[in-house]
Amino acid sequence: MNPTGRPRTWFRRLPVVTRLVLAVAITMSLVLAGTAGLVYWRVRTALDQQLNDDLTTYRRSLDHAVRTGAQLPPGPSGSLQQVLDAHGRVLHSSDAVRHQLLLTPAELGAVTRGATLRCDIGSLLPITADTLRLQAKRVTADGQPRIVIAAVRRGHRDEALRELLAQLALASGLTLVAASYVGYRTARAALRPVERYRGGAATLADGTQNLRLDVPGDRDDEITRLGHTLNHMLDRLEASAERERRFVADASHELRTPLTVMRAELDVALHRPRSAGELTETLRSVDTEVQHLIDLSNALLDLEELGSTDHVTRAPVRLADLVDTAVAPHLRPAERAGRDLTVEAADTTVDVDARWLRPAIGNLVDNALRHGHGNVHLTATVQGSRLRLRITDTGPGFPPEFLPRAFDRFARAEASRTSEGSGLGLAFVHAVATAHGGTAYAENTGQGTAVTLDLPC
Repeated sequence: MNPTGRPRTWFRRLPVVTRLVLAVAITMSLVLAGTAGLVYWRVRTALDQQLNDDLTTYRRSLDHAVRTGAQLPPGPSGSLQQVLDAHGRVLHSSDAVRHQLLLTPAELGAVTRGATLRCDIGSLLPITADTLRLQAKRVTADGQPRIVIAAVRRGHRDEALRELLAQLALASGLTLVAASYVGYRTARAALRPVERYRGGAATLADGTQNLRLDVPGDRDDEITRLGHTLNHMLDRLEASAERERRFVADASHELRTPLTVMRAELDVALHRPRSAGELTETLRSVDTEVQHLIDLSNALLDLEELGSTDHVTRAPVRLADLVDTAVAPHLRPAERAGRDLTVEAADTTVDVDARWLRPAIGNLVDNALRHGHGNVHLTATVQGSRLRLRITDTGPGFPPEFLPRAFDRFARAEASRTSEGSGLGLAFVHAVATAHGGTAYAENTGQGTAVTLDLPC
């Protein structure tokens, strides 16, 4: 008993090719049997019709001769005749049957009561000698009832039907074998790419890198589409593995420095007795590094989550509210630094993922306040179906050689390597833009730096 409640049959355990061949063979057997049966029935009907017509004509001539008292006429080649009285006694009979009654008592009774009887003696298979088809009818001669029996031999008809059966069996057998062979070859050819894909997957399981299945480019059938789907899955797996390797490499690279600083501070503190003030200073330094680790870990996790998300969840949101909420935490730090932070946002509704776009705007503002100089201005406009966020400052700008990699992870201009920050802010902005189907780019305007976020809304 199958634990799932569904019975397992031997058929389900067979290989797919075997099941397909069996299905073709069974279907062809049914079709061939039906076709052969139809042909046999049509031919037998035609032969029986001809035989019955000849037999009816012969019996009518015998009926006429018995009624008129004339001599019984000869019938077709191989025909027989017999005349009985009402009690079943033979009054006249062909030499081939002599006094042998051609009717059974039941058949004789039926004809005596007025029925016209037609029946066969002998069978088609197995082969028997002296097969006959006869007709019997009651007639009246000189006021007395007579039973007139006309019979013809079925040898030629039976031989023709047996030959037909043999030819149909041979033709059906050959057709079935040919159809099964073609079905087998077709199934093997159709499933050969699947076996090749299976071999490729086994190779991938063994640790092979950058594996792609060889999918024909000139076909578009189910197997080809399966190959494209598997290649797409391999692309996703490789991208996922690359993201994992990159995450581990980035984390190990960036976490090493704060951990080393913390270990050095603690080693110095434990090396000799320290005053309360020195211990407090050491703990403040360790606390700073711990906070840096927390910020770095959160940034890495956000980037990993955003990179592994297939699509963003868009929802209508007022652009002005979105920008004001993102900028609000930075107003006081800007004021303390003596810098103006101004915002110009269109009063319209955009269809974006506010969960990701809000921190991206915050990163742009934070990056401008941290690494730029002078006033910071943020504009948010909508043109057609595109949202354009642009933030500018009046600082010295990016070094020209840094611009092409400004959005790379942990990329920092030389002048900012000793400043605070992890180098993940612009990388996060670029990831958010990409997830929305947009772009992010940085440029030097001659009066400072401009970073633009352009995405569909």
